[in-house]
Amino acid sequence: MMTNLKAILLGTAGAVALTGAAMAQTTASATTELNVRSGPGPNYEVIGAIPADGQVTVNGCTETGNWCQVTMDGKTGWSYAQYLTSDYEGQRVVVVEQREALNVPVATYDGAEATGVVTGAAGGAVAGALIGGPVGAAVGGVAGAALGGGTGDALSPDDRVVTYVRDNRVDPVYLDGEVVVGAGVPDTVELREIPDYDYRYAYVNGQPVLIEPSNRQIVYVVR
Repeated sequence: MMTNLKAILLGTAGAVALTGAAMAQTTASATTELNVRSGPGPNYEVIGAIPADGQVTVNGCTETGNWCQVTMDGKTGWSYAQYLTSDYEGQRVVVVEQREALNVPVATYDGAEATGVVTGAAGGAVAGALIGGPVGAAVGGVAGAALGGGTGDALSPDDRVVTYVRDNRVDPVYLDGEVVVGAGVPDTVELREIPDYDYRYAYVNGQPVLIEPSNRQIVYVVR
């Protein structure tokens, strides 16, 4: 059985087909603050964000399980599947690991006519993958930036840092996965210095992030 659904992606239209348990809906939570994009990939425009522990409805996930179409507050887009969890038989599980048990259908996306796709010099070409991330927090709780002695307190850069990063934009690199606190960037990503500041920055998947240079871990996502 196949049902065609026209998804309104916060102003970006794309055709989505759900197969299997058509139109099934599963409630899920984000293990960390998580982008909502206009399509299922890191090279699509960020159109919103799910707060840490925020709830969404999962309408379907891609066959590979990497991206799920989600709806939050009546608005629909795509989020990286590894950071979405749901309750199953009294336990917290990653949605894509129990997709069949949760009756989450397969979603395919035809975004050829959609706007908001990154094109041009950056091209949206994926040049590697983000390393890890707070997937383990799916069971243990919300992921934070475990900084400075492992306190778990999230980094809060001052306005000077945020302004510098925004005013000194660099060419973005696109990596499989999603930019979240706790994910690592590979050695191929050049880290840029910020004057009088311990952390470095880069533009990853179209978004500025602050990075701990010693372990190349994302400690803050500039939104």
